[in-house]
Amino acid sequence: MQRVAMTNTSPPPKRPPFFNRFARGTAHAAGRPATFLIVLVALVAWGASGPVFHYSNAWQLIINTTTNVITFLMVFLIQATQNRDSQALHVKLDELIRAVHGARNSLLNLDDLSDEELEQLHDHFVSLAARARKVTDR
Repeated sequence: MQRVAMTNTSPPPKRPPFFNRFARGTAHAAGRPATFLIVLVALVAWGASGPVFHYSNAWQLIINTTTNVITFLMVFLIQATQNRDSQALHVKLDELIRAVHGARNSLLNLDDLSDEELEQLHDHFVSLAARARKVTDR
């Protein structure tokens, strides 16, 4: 059997911008069990230090400020990562629709449709699925 060399006409991928790498890395690190344990230990240490600081306003302010800042930043980092992942998934699905013989190319870029148009398409596919179930249930 002879192997055919495939040529890749696309240029090598560029390195993603710093923010994309940082957001992806941070989102990945935030979801790891070790990160959860580190945060849990920090919260237990903060709680245990309460009697030492007589549960003062400054003691409470430290945890409130820290959690608010971290939450505020993480929302944007995780949203940036989710947006990028969603966009990549849409491109992959569009390519599959385009490449499959018999697929409707009109389904490409559905995210540009209005909510009403998307709802109509959804209803159409729900009815197609119901008809297909009836045929297979016979």
